[in-house]
Amino acid sequence: MKKMLIKNATIVNEGKSFIGSVLIEDDKISRIFQKKDVVPLEMYHEIIDGTGKYLLPGVIDDHVHFRDPGLTYKADIQSESRAAAAGGITSFMDMPNTQPLTTTLDALEQKFELGAQNSLINYSFYFGATNGNTQLLSQLDRHRVCGIKLFMGSSTGNMLVDRMNSLLEIFNGTDLLIATHCESQDVIKKNTLKYKTRYGEDPDVRFHPFIRNVEACYHSSALAVKLARQTGARLHILHISTAKELSLFENKPLKEKKITAEVCIPHLLFTLNEYRTLGTRVKCNPAVKNVTNREALREAVRSGLIDVIATDHAPHLLSEKQGGCMKAVSGMPMIQFSLVSMLGLVEKGIFSIEQVVQKMCHAPAELYQIHNRGYIKEGYQADLVLVNPTSEWTLSSADILSKCGWSPLEGYTFPARVEKTFVNGHLVYDNGVADEYYRGQELRFG
Repeated sequence: MKKMLIKNATIVNEGKSFIGSVLIEDDKISRIFQKKDVVPLEMYHEIIDGTGKYLLPGVIDDHVHFRDPGLTYKADIQSESRAAAAGGITSFMDMPNTQPLTTTLDALEQKFELGAQNSLINYSFYFGATNGNTQLLSQLDRHRVCGIKLFMGSSTGNMLVDRMNSLLEIFNGTDLLIATHCESQDVIKKNTLKYKTRYGEDPDVRFHPFIRNVEACYHSSALAVKLARQTGARLHILHISTAKELSLFENKPLKEKKITAEVCIPHLLFTLNEYRTLGTRVKCNPAVKNVTNREALREAVRSGLIDVIATDHAPHLLSEKQGGCMKAVSGMPMIQFSLVSMLGLVEKGIFSIEQVVQKMCHAPAELYQIHNRGYIKEGYQADLVLVNPTSEWTLSSADILSKCGWSPLEGYTFPARVEKTFVNGHLVYDNGVADEYYRGQELRFG
């Protein structure tokens, strides 16, 4: 049995921070020692000194687009899981708008095979709901599949579900979590016509948040909440981007909620100002909006209205980001720098590190009922990340591991650095070097 000791780190777990040591035996956490405890003097295969560093549970990202299969010219499971490991992410849940779409049982099984063959970290995959495949929902393995992805607004991949009878069949037809992209197509079409009439066929990207505006988000999210309450379905609304949508959620303990909310890194970082400096690099769906909305989202993270922080990691080539509202594709690569971005907000006093760990590690595990992950607990899988909180660095293109080769955060200076990432007790990322040969495990739910 392989034994590894991480000693004298600042362990952040379940709302507390304390100096301690963690013993890993094979793939699990076997002992947690506090500073006052006597750590046994025995033979360890490796001892890692964590003095002055944070030891966090591995981040669980419930919202990524790794583009595999079919779009691997810009990303694939191996390249993006490597980038994830470098960012302290130890588990991901991948969306179904690939080629082919993950809307059949065969396509879903192909994704799991790709994960087993290529992912450096732990993985699961959403099944995509459509207007015509609701009969398949009852055949999904709820212990293996993280959830149903439902596009109630069209985005990348042409998976819009816009028939009320289909929506009702989906909400009534599964006990799996239903994760929704909510933007009203009727509102977007009306706004698109308005801005095209004024500014031509491809309006400047600065108009993107006025085409995909607050009302588009609220109208669709309100419908999703109405359907969930009507049917008793388990609803998780992805990438909340507006203050108005927050009125749809309740502030109570996560375990008591059947309707939950996610916010993504871009909507916590950026505002309308970035359209002037970064242009289409910050174009995503739903759109980044004004500072009032951003500040409301930050407050909702602090208060508990928002349950999870994710990335919506969506790599494209820069050549695909050319143009304006209509021609430039939406989405940006975020996974490698999501944790350090949030630690930057910790340094600014916007969040505490305990809140970041709650929203990026604990809450995804609880919300999706992931077996034995998301916490630093004895008997749990040893998914851990060691962070140096005082290693300031500035992001350059040479640091980027995503296949697309760019980030909207290039030139940003971060106060902290991910030094080591452990997946099932294995050191997958170590100070700039990833173990390309290790493979993660399927996540298990319930």
